[in-house]
Amino acid sequence: MPDRISDIVRPWAERSPNSAALVEADGTWTYSELDSAVAKARASLREWGVRPGDRVMLVCENCRAFVAFFLALASFDAWPVLVNARLAPPEVDQILELCGARRAIYTVGVSPPALRHAQRHGAQIQEAPEWGQIAIGTLREDAQPEPLEDNVTDRVAALIYTSGTTGIPKGVMLSHRNLLFMAALSAQIRSVTHEDCLLGILPLSHAVGLSVVLLGTLICGGRVSLMPRFDPAAILKALEKGRVSIVLGTPAMFTLLLEYAHRKRLQSLSFPSLRVISSSGAPLSLVLKTKVEALFGLVLHNGYGVTECSPTIALTRLETPRNDASVGRVFPAVQIKLVDREGREVEKGEVGELWVRGPNVMKGYYRAPEETAETVDPEGWLNTRDLARMEDDHLFIAGRTKDLIVRFGFNVYPAEVEAVLNAHPAVARSAVIGQMADGDEEVVAFVQLRPDSAVDTQELAKHAARNLAPYKHPSRIFLVSELPLTPTGKVRKDALSQMLGEAQTARNGAGTSLA
Repeated sequence: MPDRISDIVRPWAERSPNSAALVEADGTWTYSELDSAVAKARASLREWGVRPGDRVMLVCENCRAFVAFFLALASFDAWPVLVNARLAPPEVDQILELCGARRAIYTVGVSPPALRHAQRHGAQIQEAPEWGQIAIGTLREDAQPEPLEDNVTDRVAALIYTSGTTGIPKGVMLSHRNLLFMAALSAQIRSVTHEDCLLGILPLSHAVGLSVVLLGTLICGGRVSLMPRFDPAAILKALEKGRVSIVLGTPAMFTLLLEYAHRKRLQSLSFPSLRVISSSGAPLSLVLKTKVEALFGLVLHNGYGVTECSPTIALTRLETPRNDASVGRVFPAVQIKLVDREGREVEKGEVGELWVRGPNVMKGYYRAPEETAETVDPEGWLNTRDLARMEDDHLFIAGRTKDLIVRFGFNVYPAEVEAVLNAHPAVARSAVIGQMADGDEEVVAFVQLRPDSAVDTQELAKHAARNLAPYKHPSRIFLVSELPLTPTGKVRKDALSQMLGEAQTARNGAGTSLA
């Protein structure tokens, strides 16, 4: 493999310069044009004062401009910090401070949320024929570059912030080696070639969209059909007219496609070019898998991973389709072990906590050595904090040992939602749990108000919406007179789950009181 992720474009620009690489609604870049756009972006970044080791935040939705600047940054050892433009203003601002970015770049041409962030930060809008409109943030003179490692493949190629258990985001440092390993192997397992077209609907600011969809396609000389946001009608149109051959989505996305097909009275869909559909990012139920397979007439494959593993750990294989909820076989060169609470490996077939070691494991969390040490041991084993079991060499995910909620394929930690709710002056304390619904998890909040407070659930919902990304918004908010506590003062979330079940019959869309 090449040393840097940016090196995967040039061979195809020389071999197949006129082959399509990136397709958008308003235009297409060939490999030759992509190569030129990356070179232009690299020159611009240097003119804007970006140096090797600097962090540059890309506030983005899927588009060609993002790809050009992402690869350009990686080409001279600056660190791309990938931020979904749909994050709430406080979340974007927090990441900006945590990473110590030298500059920020916003893909305003395709993303109204990115434009709003750019305007808040006083960024200057520029336009170039290569990539259209972007906005450039002010230069941060006090930002210091990180030292470069001797081995190029071990240098940071992407910094992706995930929600932290304490409510503070953690910056996952993924190296060139991490991302190239994932791109090459995921493409090999799916038999991707230069003739394939992958639907780029998963956010490129997240690990699956970045390493598997984008880099996994470009490394094979294929093309990516980029879409900035999910729209069932637009997706079906792209499948019909765009010769899309592979679709990767989350269970929530496939659920919405089913609902759209039902509304349009579509019993089945047939797309001659489509050969692979695959789900990741959240647990896939057998009910959803069966319905999607009936609609598309294809096997819905399944995979599992975490951002810290670039992200994939296991994936079902095309040659051995599954009719169960297995996430498939573990990737070649990746080791796993399942351990009990004492750290002993469990017997075959038993459930244990899943640990992973291999070339996909992250370098660590940026500026967080203690959290890194808690997650990756001295021998390189990473604790996913997920529960799993092995059956006939196939992995099954049994649950989580952490409170993580996976909604629309994105991670939501209760602590960060609770922190926002607790910041409201009328709130004494809050607790957040997840609940499965229609193949996805809902975020459910329980709030104990301060005495004599007259705040209702609608006001609390508006407060959450102002400070959290949409996928982190509580689906329901319940007001309680007191939260159930353990003798040591911790909230009993098992009791909250029981309360939630008892409240189902009294449920309404805005929440209710459980006083």
